[in-house]
Amino acid sequence: MRVAVAGLGVQGYKRRRVAGSEFVADADPKNPEARHRGLEEIPLASYDAALLCVPDEAKLRLIEFLVENGKHVLVEKPLLGADEELRALEEKARGQGVLVYTAYNHRFEPHFVRMRDAVRSGELGQLYHCRLFYGNGTARLVRDSEWRDTGAGVLPDLGSHILDTLRFWFDGWEGELRLVAAECFENRAPDHVVVSARGARPAVDFELTLLSWRNHFYCDLLGERGSAHIRSLCKWGPTEFMLRKRVLPSGRPPEEVVPLVQDDPTWRLEYEWFKAACRDGRKTDLSNDRYIGRALDGLAAQVAKS
Repeated sequence: MRVAVAGLGVQGYKRRRVAGSEFVADADPKNPEARHRGLEEIPLASYDAALLCVPDEAKLRLIEFLVENGKHVLVEKPLLGADEELRALEEKARGQGVLVYTAYNHRFEPHFVRMRDAVRSGELGQLYHCRLFYGNGTARLVRDSEWRDTGAGVLPDLGSHILDTLRFWFDGWEGELRLVAAECFENRAPDHVVVSARGARPAVDFELTLLSWRNHFYCDLLGERGSAHIRSLCKWGPTEFMLRKRVLPSGRPPEEVVPLVQDDPTWRLEYEWFKAACRDGRKTDLSNDRYIGRALDGLAAQVAKS
């Protein structure tokens, strides 16, 4: 599959590198290294799919252009738009026989897959509560960006990852989200947010921040028969997955620990998945994007009132 990359920033460079010899052209209006200033300048006959690494406001327009011209699309998260816009886009993509896929590379994190498998196996029994933290130290970079330090701040960036992860682990999870705190410690837009969710199992609490000077992720999932835990991501390794089996009536649980020290495999695995999905005729499904968009809109409205 021949691919073009639109947007030659941090993500665009990663996507271009992973595509390797299948990369044929790139476009960016500001980066002089890109061969073209706009995606529309790249000859349509030269590529089969596009990897979109562009700001949110440009995504729908470029996807429409690509779908109309029979091109598959991998677009960086989040894909935001009105519900009816995304439904129409989904229908158009299906009619054209092309795949529009929103990239959530954490789904390919080895310990995220282990967590999903532990949940699906039923070995934890009824799921009670999930607590997550996702933080990095990019507050200054975001503040200095022309377009990132706006709106709901950290919410659409890291929050979209968390919401997608919850739906990946818990099969279409939809909780009622309540903003607990939204702080603007260093930035104009919120750089530290705490959210609580009830109305679905498991109950969830998560914290997002741009002020974690050492990048970190953790998850604690508590269930009827035990608990599962993740510490860190491969890109920030070492990382661990822990599975604990409950002892009744109480006591120290036996614990299985899987440590990993490796380079981040998610970009390569996601790209290979995308190519296989295009080849196999996988149909475009934007229902996950619609839920995440509604959830983020609701939280943004709560931020505006806070």
